[in-house]
Amino acid sequence: MSLLASFTKKSRLSAAVKQTAEARKSEGAKADQLFHKAYQDYAAVLSDNPVLAEALYNWGFALLHQAKTKSETEAMSLYQDAIVKFSFCLTIDPNYLGAAIDGGVACMDLARVGAVGPEDDLYVMAASYFEKANAIQAGSASYNLACVYAMQGDDEACLAALETSRAKGSLPNINDILNDPDLDNIKNQDWFTGFVDSLSKKPEAEAAVVEAEAVVVQETAEVEPTGKKSKPDVVQPEVVAEKLEAVVADVVVQSEVGPAAELVEPVEVVAEAAAAKPALTSATAAD
Repeated sequence: MSLLASFTKKSRLSAAVKQTAEARKSEGAKADQLFHKAYQDYAAVLSDNPVLAEALYNWGFALLHQAKTKSETEAMSLYQDAIVKFSFCLTIDPNYLGAAIDGGVACMDLARVGAVGPEDDLYVMAASYFEKANAIQAGSASYNLACVYAMQGDDEACLAALETSRAKGSLPNINDILNDPDLDNIKNQDWFTGFVDSLSKKPEAEAAVVEAEAVVVQETAEVEPTGKKSKPDVVQPEVVAEKLEAVVADVVVQSEVGPAAELVEPVEVVAEAAAAKPALTSATAAD
């Protein structure tokens, strides 16, 4: 940090301290306004320090995972401490993606340990962290949001979040989804069954189409007298299209009537420290 920047931050910190003292002597709206201004100045003093942000994130990450090994009172204390660290990290670096995701995870874990209902403020806070993560990187916490919505009984929002997660490539595998207890409220609903079925059909259909394309191209290659095949410079598109259309149609029919893929086990979306990117904080695919 340059000497000028250090001096500027020191001046702003002094101003914030004075505003806090004045706010304590004031009342009502004036006091709130002074407190709010002081908070802005405190945040500005802390901002733009990537090393501090990273330290806070990793501190929170360690607390989060230690809490998972504890029970009840001790775990709750560790989760609360982790949430504070993630919150301060986001104050310093509002674009710390790992802090946004894991802040939400910590809130959900704390809610589970405290055995509170899905409408509790902890779940509301978790959702706000996940929304923050999505604002930093689209779809990064959409599955986590889907879990919150499922527990709260918001089917429409849950499906939308699942679709977004799939579109952005952040959706866990089918086994993890089906074994995620956060989704228990919706697992027997037709729309959810349809969504899961679509996940098992798509890869099979795509693989069959790719294979069909290779076969069609091979069949349209010219065969030389020696028995070797030499690919023409340009495969006639109408020939490929005609054969491929029939194969793709057959694949689609089979995928619509074929059995669903075998089910497999769950996993929660916790951001790893090494994968964290600069961005208040269930979360992985499942605990």
